[in-house]
Amino acid sequence: MELTTWLVVGLLFLLSFVGLIYPILPASFFLIGGFLVYGWLEGFEQLTIMFWIIQGILILLLYVTDYASNYFGVQKRGGSKYAIWGSTIGLIIGPIVIPIIGILIGPFAGAIIGEAIHQKGNLKQAVQVGIGSLLGFIGGTAIKLIIQVGMIIYFFIQVLG
Repeated sequence: MELTTWLVVGLLFLLSFVGLIYPILPASFFLIGGFLVYGWLEGFEQLTIMFWIIQGILILLLYVTDYASNYFGVQKRGGSKYAIWGSTIGLIIGPIVIPIIGILIGPFAGAIIGEAIHQKGNLKQAVQVGIGSLLGFIGGTAIKLIIQVGMIIYFFIQVLG
């Protein structure tokens, strides 16, 4: 039973990292799922109230990072709400339309299109906003990767330590 538990938990944790690349996959749900599967199959004794509070705070931090990185990336380059919406839509559609590289092209192109609509064709400004969106996405993904690794390490400390 223990091997099965670790295989399922490991798969869920792996899927959480895939969610960094394909944001349509809910990375945080896979992390929580891994914690819950472990608890259901091995017992919740080691997963204390403090564990759940800390993990909950880190989950919220993942969502804040997601929003803030896109917002500040676009805002830093003078982008509008149109660019933020375009970037968000591109982030969802990009990896579906163009697997792998679409994760970078989608938010970049979406921000450019959104800002070009808002600026009524000012392509130079729209490209600058697209670059800001792309940089914000990359920075946010790096921060989310660190948070997710920290969450998993904390989980292992709780259950193995």
